[in-house]
Amino acid sequence: MGRLRRRRAAAGAPAGSRVVELTPDPARPGAVSLYVDGVAQSYVDKADPTYLHFDYVRRMASVVDAAAPRGEPVRALHLGGGGLTLPRYLAATRPGSTQVVVERDAALLDLVRRELPPPRGDLRVEVADAREAIEAEPAAGYDLVLADVYQAAQLPAHVASVEFAAQVARVLRPGGLYTVNLTDLPPLGHSRVQAATLGAVLPDVCLIAGRAMLRGRRYGNVVLAAAREPGRLPVARLTVRALRDPVAGVVLHGAALDRFVAGAQPLRDPGPPDLTAGAR
Repeated sequence: MGRLRRRRAAAGAPAGSRVVELTPDPARPGAVSLYVDGVAQSYVDKADPTYLHFDYVRRMASVVDAAAPRGEPVRALHLGGGGLTLPRYLAATRPGSTQVVVERDAALLDLVRRELPPPRGDLRVEVADAREAIEAEPAAGYDLVLADVYQAAQLPAHVASVEFAAQVARVLRPGGLYTVNLTDLPPLGHSRVQAATLGAVLPDVCLIAGRAMLRGRRYGNVVLAAAREPGRLPVARLTVRALRDPVAGVVLHGAALDRFVAGAQPLRDPGPPDLTAGAR
């Protein structure tokens, strides 16, 4: 941790009770890491937005690439902004794309806009809560919805429920894809619940993760992908990309995903309190 402190850049700003900082990467001139309270949250290579440093971001990008060929514009809704790594990737690989980014932390966005200006093009950034923002979106408006939303290193419950997944399905166009980043630790109970949750609404779901994660050996990231229509997930392409990644991954789909879920129950929004409970 001492080494991290010595490398921190002067570009820092408080974000409510959090501290947001940018740290240059000495191995890649022009590249920086975005830290929130000392935890790496994003990595941006200003000279090459197609360079994706974190394995979970590469896995999410594989879903982007599966949704449409390079060069073909798409409409994308990003829930969670961070350093705008994936919006930059989309703008570079699919010029002309229409993108909306929703980030609730205004101070973080101010720092990113100042130090890491967003890519040019049809990109709109909104300061809002992800659930409220998606509920306000029109139906069938997006080819892609990408979620990387965190609160205290966890996916908030209000963007992790069946009801939220139904909103995702509503705003996706026919053939549209959804991908979400999760953090989890052995025995991956959160990932099992989230796979069950998406499967309760979206008819085609897969999980992408490193082998060590699936073997229950470490804390880390799991990426889920889902399609609005049955059979629309390009599982073969996602599998090849996962295997070729520098951090080799595995794709669970169909019966393999069913075995992984192992009876986990979907997460639902809490209902209104039962005022009759305990009444006589």
